[in-house]
Amino acid sequence: MHYPEPIAKLIDSFMKLPGIGPKTAVRLAFFVVEMNEDDVMEFGRSLVNVKRKLMYCSVCQNISDRDPCYICDDSSRDRSVICVVQEPKDVIAIEKMKDYRGLYHVLHGAISPVDGIGPEDIKVTELIKRLEDEGIKEIILATNPTIEGEATAMYISRLVKPIGIKASRIAHGLPVGGDLEYADEVTLSKALEGRREL
Repeated sequence: MHYPEPIAKLIDSFMKLPGIGPKTAVRLAFFVVEMNEDDVMEFGRSLVNVKRKLMYCSVCQNISDRDPCYICDDSSRDRSVICVVQEPKDVIAIEKMKDYRGLYHVLHGAISPVDGIGPEDIKVTELIKRLEDEGIKEIILATNPTIEGEATAMYISRLVKPIGIKASRIAHGLPVGGDLEYADEVTLSKALEGRREL
């Protein structure tokens, strides 16, 4: 179907977002058409501000609207522990728990030779520099439980061993409330490996 050019461009823009197919993009575009102009202008400003006003923290590489970020600037945090994650959204997920009070380091990806992503393409160098300068005692490798995440965790653990810093890996296994019969073999294997005494 032929849409007027402004709607067609808006549909194309929505389809660039992850998980948005043609039908959803059309539905969102027509929703925007029905919105009042002030809300549309505010929505547009929000999109522009995300690109203009956010930066990467010079310490932990997380996204922030200030440098250093609020977490790195918080003196009540345990400065002897760094939780290493792949993406900024992983920091948000861990912070929601309200249990972890250490610092973070965001890698902005994972090592993936198949995709041509090596250690130099993610923020490993910045992490190693922090470990040498900041008196860190432990890093928690909280990369995703994928082949790439595991490879990245192994790579980093081998780098920090000579420095004398403890490298631990987050546990993997069954989710709380999950059923064994629905778990895949890898998840079950990781759950058995990570068992602990009661």
